[in-house]
Amino acid sequence: MAISKEKKVEIYKSLVEKLKDARSVVFVNFHGLGVNQTTELRRKLKAEGAGYFVAKKTLVKRAFDEIKPEGEMPKLDGELALSFSDDLTAPARGVYDFQKTHKDNVVILGGVFEGKFMDQTAMMEIATIPPTKILYGQFVNLINTPIQQFATVLDRIAEKKG
Repeated sequence: MAISKEKKVEIYKSLVEKLKDARSVVFVNFHGLGVNQTTELRRKLKAEGAGYFVAKKTLVKRAFDEIKPEGEMPKLDGELALSFSDDLTAPARGVYDFQKTHKDNVVILGGVFEGKFMDQTAMMEIATIPPTKILYGQFVNLINTPIQQFATVLDRIAEKKG
Protein backbone atom coordinates (compact mmCIF):
# COMPACT_ATOMS: atom_id res chain seq x y z
CA MET A 1 0.00 0.00 0.00
CA ALA A 2 1.37 3.40 -0.99
CA ILE A 3 2.12 5.93 1.72
CA SER A 4 0.99 9.53 1.23
CA LYS A 5 3.59 12.28 0.98
CA GLU A 6 2.42 13.81 4.27
CA LYS A 7 2.84 10.47 6.04
CA LYS A 8 6.34 10.06 4.57
CA VAL A 9 7.32 13.53 5.83
CA GLU A 10 5.97 12.63 9.27
CA ILE A 11 7.90 9.32 9.29
CA TYR A 12 11.05 11.08 8.08
CA LYS A 13 10.89 13.72 10.84
CA SER A 14 10.27 11.07 13.48
CA LEU A 15 13.15 9.00 12.13
CA VAL A 16 15.61 11.90 12.14
CA GLU A 17 14.59 12.86 15.69
CA LYS A 18 15.06 9.30 17.00
CA LEU A 19 18.35 8.72 15.18
CA LYS A 20 19.93 12.03 16.26
CA ASP A 21 19.47 11.11 19.93
CA ALA A 22 20.62 7.48 19.54
CA ARG A 23 24.21 6.51 20.32
CA SER A 24 23.77 3.14 18.62
CA VAL A 25 21.56 2.01 15.73
CA VAL A 26 21.21 -1.51 14.30
CA PHE A 27 19.89 -2.23 10.79
CA VAL A 28 17.66 -5.32 10.92
CA ASN A 29 16.29 -7.46 8.08
CA PHE A 30 13.06 -8.96 9.44
CA HIS A 31 11.90 -11.01 6.42
CA GLY A 32 9.04 -13.36 7.22
CA LEU A 33 8.61 -12.22 10.81
CA GLY A 34 4.99 -12.53 11.96
CA VAL A 35 3.05 -9.97 13.96
CA ASN A 36 3.36 -11.95 17.22
CA GLN A 37 7.09 -12.37 16.74
CA THR A 38 7.52 -8.67 15.90
CA THR A 39 5.61 -7.74 19.05
CA GLU A 40 7.84 -10.08 21.05
CA LEU A 41 10.96 -8.45 19.57
CA ARG A 42 9.64 -4.94 20.31
CA ARG A 43 8.91 -5.90 23.93
CA LYS A 44 12.33 -7.48 24.38
CA LEU A 45 14.07 -4.39 22.98
CA LYS A 46 11.91 -2.04 25.05
CA ALA A 47 12.84 -3.98 28.20
CA GLU A 48 16.51 -3.29 27.38
CA GLY A 49 15.83 0.40 26.73
CA ALA A 50 15.96 0.17 22.94
CA GLY A 51 13.41 1.22 20.35
CA TYR A 52 12.34 -0.53 17.15
CA PHE A 53 11.17 1.31 14.04
CA VAL A 54 10.23 0.08 10.56
CA ALA A 55 10.76 2.50 7.66
CA LYS A 56 11.35 2.58 3.94
CA LYS A 57 14.99 2.38 2.88
CA THR A 58 14.81 5.68 0.98
CA LEU A 59 13.60 7.50 4.11
CA VAL A 60 16.33 5.85 6.19
CA LYS A 61 19.01 6.85 3.67
CA ARG A 62 17.74 10.45 3.59
CA ALA A 63 17.69 10.59 7.39
CA PHE A 64 21.28 9.40 7.55
CA ASP A 65 22.25 11.91 4.85
CA GLU A 66 21.06 14.59 7.25
CA ILE A 67 22.72 13.07 10.33
CA LYS A 68 25.96 12.28 8.44
CA PRO A 69 27.69 9.46 10.34
CA GLU A 70 31.27 8.68 9.33
CA GLY A 71 32.02 5.92 6.83
CA GLU A 72 29.90 4.19 4.25
CA MET A 73 26.40 2.85 4.85
CA PRO A 74 26.26 -0.97 4.64
CA LYS A 75 24.07 -2.62 2.01
CA LEU A 76 20.48 -2.85 3.23
CA ASP A 77 18.83 -5.99 1.83
CA GLY A 78 15.22 -7.06 2.40
CA GLU A 79 12.70 -5.46 4.72
CA LEU A 80 14.38 -2.91 6.95
CA ALA A 81 13.85 -2.04 10.59
CA LEU A 82 16.01 0.00 12.92
CA SER A 83 16.73 -0.68 16.55
CA PHE A 84 18.19 2.30 18.43
CA SER A 85 19.16 3.33 21.95
CA ASP A 86 21.29 5.59 24.14
CA ASP A 87 22.95 2.41 25.45
CA LEU A 88 25.73 1.50 23.04
CA THR A 89 25.21 -2.27 23.09
CA ALA A 90 21.51 -2.74 23.95
CA PRO A 91 20.05 -2.64 20.41
CA ALA A 92 22.63 -5.01 18.94
CA ARG A 93 22.48 -7.35 21.93
CA GLY A 94 18.66 -7.42 21.93
CA VAL A 95 18.39 -8.20 18.22
CA TYR A 96 21.22 -10.75 18.46
CA ASP A 97 19.51 -12.59 21.33
CA PHE A 98 16.21 -12.62 19.41
CA GLN A 99 18.03 -13.75 16.26
CA LYS A 100 19.23 -16.90 18.06
CA THR A 101 15.67 -18.24 18.21
CA HIS A 102 14.50 -16.81 14.85
CA LYS A 103 17.50 -17.46 12.57
CA ASP A 104 15.55 -17.51 9.32
CA ASN A 105 13.60 -14.33 10.01
CA VAL A 106 15.92 -11.80 11.68
CA VAL A 107 19.38 -10.76 10.48
CA ILE A 108 21.62 -7.89 11.59
CA LEU A 109 22.74 -6.02 8.46
CA GLY A 110 25.01 -3.45 10.10
CA GLY A 111 24.50 -0.26 12.02
CA VAL A 112 25.83 2.97 13.43
CA PHE A 113 28.01 2.89 16.54
CA GLU A 114 29.26 6.13 18.13
CA GLY A 115 28.65 8.12 14.94
CA LYS A 116 30.27 5.64 12.55
CA PHE A 117 28.70 3.18 10.12
CA MET A 118 29.56 -0.44 10.96
CA ASP A 119 29.22 -3.53 8.81
CA GLN A 120 27.47 -6.75 9.81
CA THR A 121 30.59 -8.35 11.31
CA ALA A 122 31.36 -5.35 13.53
CA MET A 123 27.78 -5.13 14.79
CA MET A 124 27.75 -8.87 15.56
CA GLU A 125 30.90 -8.38 17.67
CA ILE A 126 29.26 -5.47 19.50
CA ALA A 127 26.18 -7.64 20.08
CA THR A 128 28.23 -10.18 22.04
CA ILE A 129 29.48 -7.61 24.58
CA PRO A 130 27.81 -8.29 27.96
CA PRO A 131 25.62 -5.62 29.61
CA THR A 132 27.36 -2.93 31.68
CA LYS A 133 26.30 -4.41 35.06
CA ILE A 134 27.81 -7.78 34.14
CA LEU A 135 31.03 -6.07 33.00
CA TYR A 136 31.22 -4.25 36.34
CA GLY A 137 30.78 -7.56 38.17
CA GLN A 138 33.49 -9.21 36.08
CA PHE A 139 35.83 -6.30 36.78
CA VAL A 140 35.24 -6.45 40.53
CA ASN A 141 35.81 -10.22 40.45
CA LEU A 142 39.05 -9.69 38.53
CA ILE A 143 40.30 -7.21 41.14
CA ASN A 144 39.13 -9.38 44.05
CA THR A 145 40.80 -12.62 42.89
CA PRO A 146 44.43 -11.73 43.79
CA ILE A 147 43.34 -10.36 47.17
CA GLN A 148 41.35 -13.52 47.88
CA GLN A 149 44.29 -15.74 46.90
CA PHE A 150 46.64 -13.70 49.11
CA ALA A 151 44.28 -14.13 52.06
CA THR A 152 44.13 -17.90 51.42
CA VAL A 153 47.94 -18.11 51.41
CA LEU A 154 48.16 -16.15 54.68
CA ASP A 155 45.57 -18.47 56.23
CA ARG A 156 47.54 -21.56 55.22
CA ILE A 157 50.77 -20.07 56.62
CA ALA A 158 48.98 -19.32 59.90
CA GLU A 159 47.68 -22.92 60.05
CA LYS A 160 51.19 -24.34 59.59
CA LYS A 161 52.70 -22.11 62.28
CA GLY A 162 49.76 -22.51 64.66
